[in-house]
Amino acid sequence: MSKVLMLAAILLPIIGSIPLFLFKWQNRRAMRVYLEILVCMTSFLVWYLLLKGSAEPFTVVYFTGNLAIELKIDGLSTMFAGLVSVLWPFATLYSFEYMQHEPRERSFFLFYTMTYGVTLGIALSGNLLTMYFFYELLTLVTVPLVMQTLTREAILASRKYMYYSLGGAAFAFIGLIFVIIYGSSMDFVYGGVLELEKIGSRTNLLLLIYVFSFCGFGVKATLWPFDSWLPHASVAPTPVTALLHAVAVVKSGAFAVIRMTYYSYGTDFLRGTWAQDVVMTLTIITIVYGCSRAVKETHLKRRLAYSTVSNLSYILFGASLMTPAGLLGALTHILFHAFMKICSFFCVGAVMSKTGKSYVHEIDGFGKKMPAVFACFTISALALIGVPGMAGFISKWYLASAAVSADNPLAYAGVAALLLSALLTAIYMLTLVVRAYFPGKDFDYAAIERVQDPGVCMWVPLVFFVVVIMIFGLRSQTVIGFLSEIAAGRY
Repeated sequence: MSKVLMLAAILLPIIGSIPLFLFKWQNRRAMRVYLEILVCMTSFLVWYLLLKGSAEPFTVVYFTGNLAIELKIDGLSTMFAGLVSVLWPFATLYSFEYMQHEPRERSFFLFYTMTYGVTLGIALSGNLLTMYFFYELLTLVTVPLVMQTLTREAILASRKYMYYSLGGAAFAFIGLIFVIIYGSSMDFVYGGVLELEKIGSRTNLLLLIYVFSFCGFGVKATLWPFDSWLPHASVAPTPVTALLHAVAVVKSGAFAVIRMTYYSYGTDFLRGTWAQDVVMTLTIITIVYGCSRAVKETHLKRRLAYSTVSNLSYILFGASLMTPAGLLGALTHILFHAFMKICSFFCVGAVMSKTGKSYVHEIDGFGKKMPAVFACFTISALALIGVPGMAGFISKWYLASAAVSADNPLAYAGVAALLLSALLTAIYMLTLVVRAYFPGKDFDYAAIERVQDPGVCMWVPLVFFVVVIMIFGLRSQTVIGFLSEIAAGRY
């Protein structure tokens, strides 16, 4: 029964969103209630499956040989599916208030809810082919979200996102083909599935293909130099960009890189090779590049977009260490960064939605007028910087510790990049906090008299995210223990 429920969890939000398109909802409140119930039912179903657990794969469609669409719950899928299922109901609740004055609301929620199901498909994939199928489908269902406003800027951004994503997937597909040829199966097996006797003298070819695959999946994870689609995609409504940056798209790219590295190619084959040095170098460059661009950026959402570019390569850097400790650091940052970044994006989205202001210099004095929003933003900013007691400190600590113990000279450059990134993060995040709370003694508060905190649909998710950030920062032992089991291949 649990096998069929895995498929049901994926299809429920996809099929359940179709009435949004078929029917003309006269009562907006009824549509909201329907959507929230649909999303919550999906999340409850996911958590039922995760808590029950199932080591047996479920073959949905069998093609030929070892090619099949297969679903399976293991440790990594539990972490990712659990994260997605927690965030989506709160993101949907937030979007109700944000989208109430936006055009084409029904089409927005149609694709927004479909994206939930597709992301769960990536999380619950039992083999490389299945993950690739849902990975491509994720591009198709999120392109309409990026072009939601139908402005020229949005259309150009959606095209760029689509071209980059499809191009990256093409490179990742090459890696899939080589796993089929030189692997024992398509299934995800901790340690990899490559058969050395088949590879023979073609080791360098396989390493080159791995670099292609890493970069291909790394496009969605905003690996430099394939990152420019993300800042442009910030023209989408904030509920879209928040999930693009926090979990649905960029984390799917990082998740796919981890699957390819640890569960298909295997770290024993990759560790200590020139391919490891190449991908690690790219992640280190991206860490510094992303936060450097964020310091210079004056648009609020694009500043956070470049922050995402940097932070996603924290995850890729941990994965490129190719050790259990490195994987633990990567998984910890996947989880913790999701709550930190979605909180900061939703705070900025609340500012833009309620005031129409989009640039750094326009938020002077808002801290007094929007106390709830900027209190939450300040906590998320401190967490992203890595202040002790916050979630970001924990994940960065594990990443740095893994790098020091990796016995790889290049990893020390990664530690330096993490330290420099923390400094630059403090600059580009705290600049917003200071301007909001300390606009200057001659500041005219009458000019922002009508600025105020948003309604309950917006601030409830913000408070929840802040609470989770604090819990992860102060009481993370249980979560770290669970992630350690995954990183060691025991779950």
